[in-house]
Amino acid sequence: MSDLEHQATAYHYPNKMGRIALLAFEEVLGRNGLNAVLNLAGLEHLIGNYPPNNLDRAFPFSELAAIHEHLDKVYGQRGGRGLALRAGRACFKYGLREFGSTLGVANLAFRLLPLNMKLSSGAQAFADIFNRYSDQIVRLEERPEHILWHIERCPICWARRSEEPCCHLTVGLLQESLFWVSGGKYFQVEEVRCIACGDSTCTVLIDRAPLD
Repeated sequence: MSDLEHQATAYHYPNKMGRIALLAFEEVLGRNGLNAVLNLAGLEHLIGNYPPNNLDRAFPFSELAAIHEHLDKVYGQRGGRGLALRAGRACFKYGLREFGSTLGVANLAFRLLPLNMKLSSGAQAFADIFNRYSDQIVRLEERPEHILWHIERCPICWARRSEEPCCHLTVGLLQESLFWVSGGKYFQVEEVRCIACGDSTCTVLIDRAPLD
């Protein structure tokens, strides 16, 4: 095994997060569509055999990256991007069901916060979930008009190379989380840097002001 291959298998999501991602992809692609992607990515062992719903860190970053990458090969770059965004939004729905009580964003005290404080508190709580339960590393940077979501160890583009930012699943996930936290508002969310492009982090720029 090469050093790169070893690193790709050394970092993991918990099984629960891997399962959430696969359920989200299945919802968006359909079972046959997902199976086609898994076959092409060499992940036949996941067909009809999703990870168990536990917090054991056993779902390799390399497998999630392979699924994301092979969406483009099956559906084209533009189609793959759109499907990954939709899958990211579906991930939040499934993730909220599993981690909602830990996030603490459904309690009354949080709901009474001003919108700007909701965004900051919600983003930090969300980042803490990844930092606590997975090998993903997320760091937030707060600015007056933006929140920067820095991923220093990213499972979506792990060991990948791309000419443009490609962590669309993450963007969709953050879009849906902001929609939910704000009570139904839409925000501009854009990945502006990506490790797959040679940057030091995958950085997502989140506008604090809603679009509508």
